[in-house]
Amino acid sequence: MASSGGNVLRYAALLTGVGYGFYHQASIAAQTKMAHIDREFENQASLISKAKAEWAKKTMPKEVKEGAVISDPNDPKFDLEAYLTMSEAK
Repeated sequence: MASSGGNVLRYAALLTGVGYGFYHQASIAAQTKMAHIDREFENQASLISKAKAEWAKKTMPKEVKEGAVISDPNDPKFDLEAYLTMSEAK
């Protein structure tokens, strides 16, 4: 028969292993959850940027859509707002 000191060590090692297993599983689950949250955030950020680009295209002045924007600042017909809108849409 095993001594009572041996049983104490055996059960202490068993409980330590079970405790470490729970801790390790919880850390893995937390990492997985954070990775999922990061992927969702990146997905939403890309959707927002696509929506902004589409909105800029939709609200772009007619001259910009046709490509008739004058990009020479020395030209008297130079329109800074149209030029900046065109630059932003690219």
